[in-house]
Amino acid sequence: MINDNVVEGGVMNSSEHIIVQSKHLCPPAMKFICLTLLIICGITDSRAEQFEVVGPVDAVLAVVGEDVILPCSVKPNISVVDMRVEWFRPDLKDSQLVHLYRDHEDRNIDQSPSYRRRTKLNHQELQKGNASLKLSSVQVSDEGLYRCFIQSKSWYDDVTVNVRVEAVGLPPVITIDGFDHSGGLQLQCESEGNMFNSWRTSVIMISVFAVLSVIVGILVAVFAHKNKEQSQLQNEHSKLQNKHHKLQNEQSQLQNEHSKLQNEHHKLQNEQSQLQNEHSKLQNEHHKLQNEQSQLQNEHSKLQNEHHKLQNEHHKLQNEQSQLQNEHSKLQNEHHKLQNEQSQLQNEHSKLQNEQSQLQNEQSQLQNEHRQLQNEHSQLRNEYSQLRNEHSIQNEHSQLQNEHRKLLNEKRGIHQEHEELLECLKTLIPKALMYLRRHKVFSIEYDHLLEHLKTIIPKAITHLRTHRVNVILDADTAYPHLIVSDGGKQTKSEH
Repeated sequence: MINDNVVEGGVMNSSEHIIVQSKHLCPPAMKFICLTLLIICGITDSRAEQFEVVGPVDAVLAVVGEDVILPCSVKPNISVVDMRVEWFRPDLKDSQLVHLYRDHEDRNIDQSPSYRRRTKLNHQELQKGNASLKLSSVQVSDEGLYRCFIQSKSWYDDVTVNVRVEAVGLPPVITIDGFDHSGGLQLQCESEGNMFNSWRTSVIMISVFAVLSVIVGILVAVFAHKNKEQSQLQNEHSKLQNKHHKLQNEQSQLQNEHSKLQNEHHKLQNEQSQLQNEHSKLQNEHHKLQNEQSQLQNEHSKLQNEHHKLQNEHHKLQNEQSQLQNEHSKLQNEHHKLQNEQSQLQNEHSKLQNEQSQLQNEQSQLQNEHRQLQNEHSQLRNEYSQLRNEHSIQNEHSQLQNEHRKLLNEKRGIHQEHEELLECLKTLIPKALMYLRRHKVFSIEYDHLLEHLKTIIPKAITHLRTHRVNVILDADTAYPHLIVSDGGKQTKSEH
């Protein structure tokens, strides 16, 4: 409101309007500045709007004793968990509190007693922007207006919900009450239950319609007045420009009236100082709004940076995905190549198996031929051995004669050794007997040993004398044979 050169500005909700009145006390040179400030205030107010609280257009019907939902939500559908949600009755005295949600919990300490334990907000729906109130066990006194008020840190809005309560009675009971004085029959109709006065609703609707008509008329008048003032300001601005040109032409005449204008100028300066003070206040408010706007811009820039980071990560992931796809295609190509090579190797393996089977057949044939050759070779070898034996008989005969001479010489040496051994036994046995007698060996052992020596010594002497070694050449085979006589028997040993 502009009144007596004072501008008053504030944040209004979306359901109200800014009413501007002016008494044209500003000097002509300052009207343009005032108009500019009003436009700036309107722009900042429009930027401050963040959400709108909406509700039903028609009245909500409720039945006594049942539950009812009072719709209320915000547009756009943003979360109201961190906001203040308040339901109250504006049509009753002191605006009775119906339900209060604040700081993430219900705070119904100051709740009206008639609504105790009958109201509920769905906290999960608050995240979707739905602040609808559930009213349980509806009473007739619940009929009226309910206001849903939602407030954030920088904005608030509300909506009014009209609730109509209807009572459902029992079916009517008609009874005969008797006859009147004129002889007519009197009937009585009764029905139990709460009655609902329809005239109350019509009165409320008429009053609401009248109030809305008055509000619309006021708004139309204000809008027309505002347009009229704006057109007047524009006309005055054009007139001031024309006057300024005229003042330049008439500057010589105004110099004579300079003293008068100075007095008026002092007055204008005083008014201007007042306007400057008001302008400084508006500038301070404007700076506050700019600071808030800068904070919002900083937050927006942070969000943009995070968005860019996410985009970069998304691009990186896309690049990695493309690389993986390329590698996958390469692996598929290599897999196809390996499959082709495997098929070739399988073909070659089958060929090699065929060749191996052929080689095995050939090998079996060669083995058979080798066996035949071995048999022939063995036959040839036998024949060769026979021929060699026949050829080596003469050489072996000469060798056998030389060996015969050596054996004769050895026989003579052995015979001499036998004779020496007999002489030694003849001398050793008496000495042994003398030794046993001197050392007093038990008679039983002595006699046993003596008998044993008497039997062994003749046998040893006869064995040495009878075992003569003769070498006889077999005339049939021409192989040397050692023939040793043993008790009239002959044993042969081949060399």
